[in-house]
Amino acid sequence: MPLSLSAVTLLGLVAWSLLLVFLMVNQRGLLVLAGRMKVNAFAADGSNTPSAFGQRLVRAHANTAENLPMQAALLLYAIATEQSAITDPLAGLMLGARLFQTVAHLISTSALFVWLRFAGFFVQLAIMAWWLLKLAGVA
Repeated sequence: MPLSLSAVTLLGLVAWSLLLVFLMVNQRGLLVLAGRMKVNAFAADGSNTPSAFGQRLVRAHANTAENLPMQAALLLYAIATEQSAITDPLAGLMLGARLFQTVAHLISTSALFVWLRFAGFFVQLAIMAWWLLKLAGVA
């Protein structure tokens, strides 16, 4: 049975979050193994990570993880109720906007990249709001 675009997007969102965790664990592991930080010294918000990229990585992962439950709930609901025809048309855009937002976050925190990041986030919010209205039968 072929996967719907909604299912592929759900798996993509989870894979992206997992990739960011692996990157973060790798970076932190290297810092510990090199003796640059103690294993129990990392601040949860990444604020004491020695590199600006590492700090952005922690925040980018946290943002991805914060949004994943809403995205997953809508996609899972659509799949479980056989309404993925509602989510399929914008599912790829949802995943693309998530990737765009994260990559923009990892590249820079300049004003331009913050605006670009926000644009990616706004696209995701608009899609989720549309899906919710459609799945609820309101729109």
